[in-house]
Amino acid sequence: MCAAAPGGGGRAARRLGAATAGSRVPSVARRYSRRTRRVPVAYEAEPRPESPGPKWEPENWRQQLERIREMRRHRDAPVDEMGVDKCYDTSAPPQVMRYQVLLSLMLSSQTKDQVTSAAMLRLRQRGLTVDSILQMDDATLGQIIYPVGFWRNKVKYIKQTTAILKQKYGGDIPSTVEELVKLPGVGPKMAHLAMNIAWNSVSGIAVDTHVHRITNRLKWVKKETRYPEETRVALEDWLPRDLWREINWLFVGFGQQTCLPVNPRCKECLNQDICPAAKKF
Repeated sequence: MCAAAPGGGGRAARRLGAATAGSRVPSVARRYSRRTRRVPVAYEAEPRPESPGPKWEPENWRQQLERIREMRRHRDAPVDEMGVDKCYDTSAPPQVMRYQVLLSLMLSSQTKDQVTSAAMLRLRQRGLTVDSILQMDDATLGQIIYPVGFWRNKVKYIKQTTAILKQKYGGDIPSTVEELVKLPGVGPKMAHLAMNIAWNSVSGIAVDTHVHRITNRLKWVKKETRYPEETRVALEDWLPRDLWREINWLFVGFGQQTCLPVNPRCKECLNQDICPAAKKF
């Protein structure tokens, strides 16, 4: 799984986002998950009405966050070396960079960072632009991106999305989450990361499997959530907005190295004394 580096990639991200529009109109729609369960997708983060009484927040969350930052200070997880913010050509024109960011996000789904990074390198060696992908036949594209997860579907989605970008956006990528999630093969997590990295705009928390798992283990949600999009909504309800940008990068690396899906390394974790899930493993 790929993530964004804190700060949206520094100067490169600011280059990418130079053409970002001002305010955006928030809207909400519904998408279907693979299990055909309706999950609400909020396209843009919007202020939520304050509820009466003290605002809910998880116990010890600030201390847990600081300890995770300490464990991540070396920045030596796979995401730090091969995450999406490392996959695009920083010397390319901004429009091309944004396209490469979106493509790397599409490839990263259900795929390890190492595999995504290698696939992106092979694509870039061919000259990775909207036009080069449109001119490439499906078989060649499949050979280049293999063995990313669900590579056959991704060939189809990449071709469809690239054609839409050429026809509707002049070869650039959309600058709102609402438009991004309408593209074939692009989900909410990818859209929020694209906004962060490509447009240098924080539209919401990008919740992948690592963020979803860890925040549930830490009880950073009022009640257990089953889907990443539910987790995103629950987190944004209380987590200060100025922390949204770093959560994905921070928790993805932490999930790759310490809070593993199976057999988490609780004995190595600085949060073992204040983690609700530590006693279970």
